[in-house]
Amino acid sequence: MKFLKNPYRGAGLELPELDDIPAPSVDAAAARGLMAAYLPSEPTPLTRVEAFGADVWIKDESGRMGLGSFKALGAAYVIAHMAQARGGAQSTALAGETFITSSAGNHGLSLAYGAARFGARAVIYMSKEVPSGFAARLRAQGAEVVIEGDDYEASMVAAKRAADENGWTLLLDTSWPGYWELPHRLMEGYLAMGAEIVDQLGEVPTHVFLQAGVGGLAGAMAAYMRHVWGDAPKIIVVEPNRAAALFGAIDAGRVVTAEGGTSDMGRLDCKEASLIALKGLARDADAFALISEEEAFAVMDELAALGFETTTSGAAGLAALAQMSLPDGARPLCILSEGAG
Repeated sequence: MKFLKNPYRGAGLELPELDDIPAPSVDAAAARGLMAAYLPSEPTPLTRVEAFGADVWIKDESGRMGLGSFKALGAAYVIAHMAQARGGAQSTALAGETFITSSAGNHGLSLAYGAARFGARAVIYMSKEVPSGFAARLRAQGAEVVIEGDDYEASMVAAKRAADENGWTLLLDTSWPGYWELPHRLMEGYLAMGAEIVDQLGEVPTHVFLQAGVGGLAGAMAAYMRHVWGDAPKIIVVEPNRAAALFGAIDAGRVVTAEGGTSDMGRLDCKEASLIALKGLARDADAFALISEEEAFAVMDELAALGFETTTSGAAGLAALAQMSLPDGARPLCILSEGAG
């Protein structure tokens, strides 16, 4: 594992690209209220286990809303917000609307679920790298699936082009200058999980490990945890060493495009960071870590023995924890961000 202490902690990065980009929302009450009214779901479990040399809390998102990952709280939350503005929860509130995105799987499932719930159409672009099982799950949610591009970034370009050509609503889970309002709201939806964690934990963890692709989960959780817990927890952001977008930006002091081969951590295999996430994490994260493919796979058997079925993407935070020697009395928190399906 490669580890980088964040020199911008507390102050953040000052870059022209970030000037007009907002920091992540901390309004968990808005997220919880809208979810309760329009997308009700049971809280996911927070379990304390002895694993990887630590007494660790694991927030298990594998059952979230029947969609299998924390991202159920994102795109569907944005769509529900739009439905509320159009008059409420009826199944035809967004009839005639088309939402389009690119996805490595989980974000697309959330968009498809939200669109179907309110009578809209969902079009999901996926790259050739994404396992075919995700396409089948998306079609089962009523989405149209288009396979285009060799990687996530290429499928995103294709989705943006289709949105522009057809006048559809582009709903991505990443952001750049001029495109941040919907991703900012999407990240706010994740705060419903953050509020659950605070309620369930009842104490402040000493360390929090947050895996990142474009950085939406990590950015939202870090901002909210600083809001609630202040400086107490050490927050470590974890990426594949083949997709060091956030690590690379902090190391270089500028926005970068990461280079590397395809990672088995497919939902984290993103070469460019969301600027909302980068802005927040440069301020809120204590450190950034890169894990190898071997380190990611090394924790899978122990997690399975503990009853946690996930992927190397879902377990990336735990893989980083396994590489560290925490002090006696440490109370680390990790998020199992997706199930194995």
